[in-house]
Amino acid sequence: MDFTTGGRLEVRITPGDVRKRVSVRLLTGDLSGPGKFTDVVGVLTSWTEGVLHITRRTGESIRIEESSLVAGKVVPAAPARRRGPAANARELARVAARGWPPVTSERLGEWELRASGGFTRRANSVLPLGDPGCGLDEALRRVTDWYAERGLPAYVQVSTGAEGTQEVLAAELETRGWTPEVSAQVRIAALAPIADQDADVSAVTVSREIGDAWLARYQRAERPSPEALAVLSGGPSVWFATISGAAGEPPAAIGRCVVDGRWAGFAAVETAPERRREGLARAVMTALARTALDDGASAAYLQVETDNTAAHAFYDGMGFTLHHTYHHWRAPGADSA
Repeated sequence: MDFTTGGRLEVRITPGDVRKRVSVRLLTGDLSGPGKFTDVVGVLTSWTEGVLHITRRTGESIRIEESSLVAGKVVPAAPARRRGPAANARELARVAARGWPPVTSERLGEWELRASGGFTRRANSVLPLGDPGCGLDEALRRVTDWYAERGLPAYVQVSTGAEGTQEVLAAELETRGWTPEVSAQVRIAALAPIADQDADVSAVTVSREIGDAWLARYQRAERPSPEALAVLSGGPSVWFATISGAAGEPPAAIGRCVVDGRWAGFAAVETAPERRREGLARAVMTALARTALDDGASAAYLQVETDNTAAHAFYDGMGFTLHHTYHHWRAPGADSA
């Protein structure tokens, strides 16, 4: 990482570069001793009173004393991606929102307030794409009031780590006492290679109907509420995959896919614990991908929590790559969902 001009380290960023992606080098440790260099890359979200804040791709906010800077420069907004379909974060956020639709929604300028009786944060949080039509403090007051009227904690879904993501909004929420509670990765892939997987799909049934058997395997809701059923069944073109279990038992594996134009969104891929490592999840994904291809899709996306390492390894093997990360920020004093 070159920070030099004529072999000399230089700080080539200023407070005027707030909102830009930067790379900085700082001296850490005991400044009376040798210390050590540390590099930080991310979006410069603030620079006031001698302190910088940089938000990394993961959403982590780094506080840096200006006096510790030894070098810095503006870098391209996002690295080029070598695999997967071309997409930007805003397009994916809107597609994913349509694929997991709320029961109730309301516009606040360009923001969308979403509620579904508390069933998943995705369907019970603000999607803040654009201008709320008022100042941020007023927007957040309206948000917290709107969710309080419905007996729900207020969450704002904020993305980081790609071109057009919302690191500055994340920093503004942090200064106001909001807390990032859950983070998830948005992963993308070309659809055809998933459909071409060497998987035995003969036992997979794909249907438009959600069905009681499918719900018996779904782990997020033991007795799905009407709101949960509405979210699961909602979307432009929804498909459900099932692999039957033993007689009288819940299915061995399930999955859900929503086709929206070129995008196929995968969710709720679950396997019975005793049937794992039999290739059932791969078979479900493959069958759904083939159905989605026939339904007109060409690209795939999914959302998976950042700490689900087993799922990351599986989706790596299916060809999915990280596009960006999103975080659910909870309002101060709001109870967790």
